[in-house]
Amino acid sequence: MPRILWVDDEIERLQAHILFLKEKGYEVATATNGDDALYKVKHQDFDLVLIDEMMPGKDGLTTLNEIKDLYPYLPVIMITKNEEESLMEEAIGQRIDDYLTKPVNPSQILMACKKILDRKNIIEERRTQVLSNQMSQLSLALMNPLSIDDWIDLALKVFKLDMDLDELSDQNFRSILYEHRRELNVEFGKFIEKNYGAWVHSEGQANRPVFSTDIIKNYVLPLLKKGKKVAFIVIDCLRLDQWLSLEPYFSDWFRIEREHYYSILPTATPFSRNALFSGLFPEDIEKYYPDLWSLNEDDESLNRYEKELLDLQLKRNGLDLGNKLKYVKIMNNEDLRRLNKSLNNLMDARLLSIVVNIVDIIAHSRSDLPILKEIAPDEAAFRTLTRSWFEHSPLLSIIREIGKSGTVVFITSDHGSVRGLRGTRVIGDRETSTNLRYKYGRSLKADPKHTIFIKEPAEWRLPKRGINTTYVFAKEDFYLVYPTNYNKYLHYYKDSFQHGGVSLEEMLLPIVRLESKE
Repeated sequence: MPRILWVDDEIERLQAHILFLKEKGYEVATATNGDDALYKVKHQDFDLVLIDEMMPGKDGLTTLNEIKDLYPYLPVIMITKNEEESLMEEAIGQRIDDYLTKPVNPSQILMACKKILDRKNIIEERRTQVLSNQMSQLSLALMNPLSIDDWIDLALKVFKLDMDLDELSDQNFRSILYEHRRELNVEFGKFIEKNYGAWVHSEGQANRPVFSTDIIKNYVLPLLKKGKKVAFIVIDCLRLDQWLSLEPYFSDWFRIEREHYYSILPTATPFSRNALFSGLFPEDIEKYYPDLWSLNEDDESLNRYEKELLDLQLKRNGLDLGNKLKYVKIMNNEDLRRLNKSLNNLMDARLLSIVVNIVDIIAHSRSDLPILKEIAPDEAAFRTLTRSWFEHSPLLSIIREIGKSGTVVFITSDHGSVRGLRGTRVIGDRETSTNLRYKYGRSLKADPKHTIFIKEPAEWRLPKRGINTTYVFAKEDFYLVYPTNYNKYLHYYKDSFQHGGVSLEEMLLPIVRLESKE
């Protein structure tokens, strides 16, 4: 039985109300003054306290304040004859959970108690029913052919369902949802394998997705040509569900327009982020700008020329910004703090581009630091970790200041990440790349059920890097492991967040336009 403490100096006049609550399944204890109420709260367990605002001696607000100091999470409803706004504001400032004005009838009291005491169970019960129906619809959706936009809608449904589960105590749904997500990724892999080659050779046509190569051209350039100032912010390795968890932080300060796009393959920084800045597929970047990008270099050097590639893309489209193009790369919160201090020096930019690598670093560090894997054991916890970083970083403050200047802000990511839970063998020579979700090299062999094999790189507009180069992309939640020391690396990389392959989590990304309300 939920236990209620009702504090009122005229409690004898409320017996009908108390009897009504008892008939509805509540146990009710009473007190006639603040001191007695505090004594009972200290020595008994209650689920809710009702307090009269006007009592002789210690009044209701004082009693409320002392109860909250002792038990800040104990819900309190204040009842008063006073309808003054100032009193209501003071009571709210003291952390009341509800507020009723006398005279109150038994039904009002019951509804106020039920709203607080039964709200969680009622919401959870109804949410459980809704979630069950929505999960059933995920499988039904696969019974019909799905379009480019259908897959984005499905991904959004899956991610929002996963986020809704964060509020449910019954976590059995999460394993069920993961099976649905795995089923969707099986079909999504087939969809990409069937269509990607045609899409990348049909630029400008309507029957292809918006790709990484289209983002600057479609969203940033039109505004720059109208004379507007633009900030283009890329948060490396930010999944769509991670953005959805961050989006509420922006709603008070910005008008938000969110659209979605497909990352090019591989969904890895050296390829997908360079495609964002250059507006070109990897094959063309290497062909036209070999001095700026070549797979013969190590991965660390492949993203050294993002500003130059961006500048070249703008010039190809008839726009030369000169020193009005600014570029900043952020590797940690200290870099963000420095950016915050020097922001005024960048505000004259026509285009300010900021790359934030912190989420990607967190994802990779999770593989190497067991404590991070303990803190973030799954997608839900990884979202929470990302949100915690964002809350305590200066990034929102920086974006607010940029927006207040009249600059239009775009936020996107270059790729997402997938939680690798199943290993699959891959065979290659010593020159084969080391990535876990994709590989390029000669004589590659892998299980066709778990991977996509590309024998001719040009078919998917991938760089050849020499004769007989082939590519392998892992699908679903597989990661690629060599036969040498197979079990060791299978165990080491299991349950790590990886990117480069084909999955909803890696390929489907947000492109968000923010305009300040201030």
